[in-house]
Formats: sequence, C-alpha cells, structure tokens
Amino acid sequence: MIGIGLASLLADSSHEMATAVLPALLASFGAGSAALGLIEGASDALAGFAKLFSGFYSDGLRRRKPLAVAGYGLTAAAMGGLAWTGAVWQALCLRSAGWLGRGVRSPVRKAILSQCAPPGAVGRAFGFERAMDNLGAVAGPLLAVAFLARAGLRRTLAFTLIPGILAAALFLFFVKEPLRNNPAAKGLPEGWSALPARFKRLLAAAGVAGSGDFSKTLLIFWAEEAWRGRMGFARAASLAMLFYAGYNAVQVFSSYASGLLADRFSGTRSLSLGYAAAVIPAALLLFPGSSPLKFAAVFGFCGLYAGTWDTLESAAAARLLPEDLRGAGFGALAAVNGAGDLVSSAAVGVLWALSPAAAMSCVAASAGLGSFLAARI
Repeated sequence: MIGIGLASLLADSSHEMATAVLPALLASFGAGSAALGLIEGASDALAGFAKLFSGFYSDGLRRRKPLAVAGYGLTAAAMGGLAWTGAVWQALCLRSAGWLGRGVRSPVRKAILSQCAPPGAVGRAFGFERAMDNLGAVAGPLLAVAFLARAGLRRTLAFTLIPGILAAALFLFFVKEPLRNNPAAKGLPEGWSALPARFKRLLAAAGVAGSGDFSKTLLIFWAEEAWRGRMGFARAASLAMLFYAGYNAVQVFSSYASGLLADRFSGTRSLSLGYAAAVIPAALLLFPGSSPLKFAAVFGFCGLYAGTWDTLESAAAARLLPEDLRGAGFGALAAVNGAGDLVSSAAVGVLWALSPAAAMSCVAASAGLGSFLAARI
C-alpha cells in the first residue's frame, strides 16, 4: 500500500507540473479557453475509455502490475515531450497520450490496492493513496513555479520526466502484488451484464455529477486571464499555479478524511454530500470581480469536493464489486467519469467564453442531480 502511495506521489508531481504550465504553453501559441477545454476534455475522455478496456483486460491476468508500469512510463514520456511542442495540435496529441497512460494504469492500481487493503479499512486505503496522489499534486505546481522562474517553460516541462520515470520504477520494484489464481476475463457485454445492479446505479450518479466536473486547468486559465492585465503574464501565471497547489493541498485533507468517513458511514450517502458541495464554487465564480480572495475560495472549495468524490467513489465501488470483477468495475467507473469529463471540460470551456452564468448553472445542475441519484443507491 505504501509503495502504491509513493508511486502516486511521484507520478502526480510529474504530470501536475505539466498541467500547471499547460495554460501558459497554450497562451504562447495564441490559444484560448475553448482550445484548452477541448484538449482537456478529449484527453480525459481517452483516459476514461482506456481505463474501461484496461480494467476488463486486467481481470484475466494473473499479474496486473506490468500493465500499470507501462501506463506510468507512457505518461512520463508524453508529459516530458510537451517541452518540444510548437503547436496546439502537438500539445493535444501528447496530452492525450499522457492521459492514455493514466487510463491504462488507474483501474489496475485500484484493483491491486483493493486486494492489499486490510478488511474494514478499504476507505482508509483509498484515502491514503488519494492523499499521497494529491501531495504530489501540491508539489507539482510548486516545483513548476520554482522552475519556471529559473529555467523557463520548456526546461520545466522537460524536468517532469524525472519524477515520472521514478514513479514507474518504484511501482515495478516496490509494489508487491498478490498472485491471482485462475483469473478469467469477461468480454465487455458479458462483463457489463455481470456487474451488480447497485454498482450500475453508482455509475449513473457518477456520470451525471461528472458531466459538470470541468477540468481545473480551466480555473488556472480563468485566474490568469482575470489577473493578466494588472499583474502581467508571468506574475499572473505564477499566482494561478500557486492557487492550484492550494487546491491540491485541500484535496490531501479531503481525500483522507472522506476515506475515514467511508469506513464508518454509508459511502454512497457521504458521496451524495460530496456531489452537492460542487454547487458552492460554481456559485462563487458568478460573484463579480476578480480578486485573489474570490479565486482562493473557488480553488479551495473545488479541492474539498474533488478529493471527496474520487475517494468515496472508489471505496463504494470496492464494496459493491466482487473480487473477480474489480478490474472491470473500476474500468467502467473510470470510463463513465471520462465521458463526463469530455462533456464537462469541452462544454464548460466553450460556454464560459459565451456566458459564465450559463456555464456555472450547468455545473450546479449536474452536481445537484448527481447528489440526488447517489442518495438513492
């Protein structure tokens, strides 16, 4: 469990460095919010569908670990490759490849973690892994700010190769995976039919809520855009990345705390409250003005609900799924989230450019309906 957590910390440090500077990279190409939203949405959707197929495939493997290591390696190579991009389409291809690697490894890692978790501590196991992941997401933007000031945009992106490769090596050499006896993978139609009915209701709630859960890279872009006129490009970008680090710091707390709650209370009831919390930052974004205090509150509340969602969805899935279907189930959950990410990031990015009120109204409506569905699982 500790090895998985440390690998998550290093991997997130790597790709969150790249995520933090991606808006600045796109701005240097003259791209705007709509392009960023489409890149993020397409990448998240590709990752989601990779998780679906990886999860179903991994249920037929005696050892899932090599598949996870390959995913870590692909993400590291793609994120580092952004250092040599010169156009939006190249950034799209590499970002998508990086998220493909994340998609391959994610359900495999969760299935291994659910095997290793002590009985009665599934929520804590997922909360610990998510907290370590989010510690990496705190370190990544902070490293990006430090490197950006001294080494520039391209060298900062190139440096992401180091923690990314270390994450793959750590997972390879330090994660001990229990050997599975007589595994049997099911095809997509057969596997889908075998998933429990309550788990399918969890998928429905996650899909509805996720259709408004836009990429937080858009928040970095909106903050930069709001401050650029009075602060200048470099200072606005650095401040936005620091706020993004704060967002991830809040996720560290909310991930682990929600894991503890999941072990004591009904995971789906807690998840319902987590979905509802997404309404708060959506409403805050509609307040007039562009003060750092307003954006601090938005980033903070987004971190609070984001950590809760991921941990509680995973803990609920682990309890609702039999062991021989966990790869498939975690893959299906990730695919639903990926489809929601495609809709939300692309739609919210475009809608924001037309009408921020319309964009945030859609976010609030999807979160509220998802909360209602989660309460009825």
